[in-house]
Amino acid sequence: MTANQDSKFSAADSVVGYLYQVRMALLWSLRKLPLGTEFLISVETLDDVTYDSKDGTPQELLQTKHHRAREATLTDASTDLWKTLRVWFEAHADGKIGAGTALHLLTTARAPEGSAAAYLRLEGRSIDAALHALESTAQTSGNKTNEAAYKRFLKVPVTARKAIINDVVVLDSAPVIEDLDQALRAVVFAAAERKHLDAFLQRLEGWWIRRILRQVVTPGDRIVADELEWQMADLREQFKQDALPIDEDVLNYTLDDATQETHSNSIFVRQIELTKAARKRVLAAVRDYYRAFAQRSRWIREDLVLVGEFSKFEQKLVEEWELAFAAMEDKCGKDAAEETKERLARDLLEWAEQTAPVKLPIRPRVTEPFVTRGSLHMLADKLRVGWHPDFRARLSALLETMVGVA
Repeated sequence: MTANQDSKFSAADSVVGYLYQVRMALLWSLRKLPLGTEFLISVETLDDVTYDSKDGTPQELLQTKHHRAREATLTDASTDLWKTLRVWFEAHADGKIGAGTALHLLTTARAPEGSAAAYLRLEGRSIDAALHALESTAQTSGNKTNEAAYKRFLKVPVTARKAIINDVVVLDSAPVIEDLDQALRAVVFAAAERKHLDAFLQRLEGWWIRRILRQVVTPGDRIVADELEWQMADLREQFKQDALPIDEDVLNYTLDDATQETHSNSIFVRQIELTKAARKRVLAAVRDYYRAFAQRSRWIREDLVLVGEFSKFEQKLVEEWELAFAAMEDKCGKDAAEETKERLARDLLEWAEQTAPVKLPIRPRVTEPFVTRGSLHMLADKLRVGWHPDFRARLSALLETMVGVA
């Protein structure tokens, strides 16, 4: 293996290790929520994952170790074990944590029977046996990598040393990162229909990663348990039968120059231009078209909409538009001037922008206006609806040309 390959795999391990830490933090936090206790969550502060009480006192530290090699072992001289112990012993020495703070080492490696780590499991636990093995290793091992950790460990008086080790719990043979999906599904099982659990988790993890990122880059920030509980509750509501999830990236999409240029000659844009509406309304239409198209496509891919649901929704939009369009034609009359037609067309466009989204959602609790607005612009792009009284006559030839080119 070349040096470049070594570097590549080293970087990959680091990335996987960090993602494992973030995902495990989510899993542990979700498991804590039903307990009803208030807690604060942080990543990369005192430890990989730190749980503080509401007043900021550390209650639990979680150190995660991920190995792609499933046969990795946690021996008495393991670097993973001693690096972790050094962090915890130094935190005690610095007064950052106190007696009784739960110290968890969670690793995908296996602790051999009779090892110090095995004696620190929840089952078959023996603090005296673990301490004896650790002291023996620290006094006799020639592992230079662990040398600083050995010195820190032996520097602590025996009574205090035992008290710290008593707080340590080793959780070995933990699932690797690929297997966390199953564990996460199990903990959110009741939040959505079985077939929608993957879509639910994708959105929950997306929010979690963004929130972790904000916490890491903001000094002193902590994630409050209530934030996670609220996000779970919000997603549960979005996955009910009378609702659909609205994705944050779609909702927050900002129109860019490239998308404007791409749609500059689209039929739905020409429809609005026939009304002589302000440029801002054209840009808003392009934005809503893009949002609706992206969100609808995602719902389809994730099997969140029923067979034929979009067809029924669009038929409802067309029927309501037909009534509004007929009312406009009555106001317009046969001999109306072009200026009158344009003014009435802008009024009908306003119906699509403001009235239709409120009265015609795809499901009762899908209240984001862009879904209906964008869907109407998608229909306008096919000339199934329009705003100007003469839209079909003026744009049919253009549509035929575009279809022919395609």
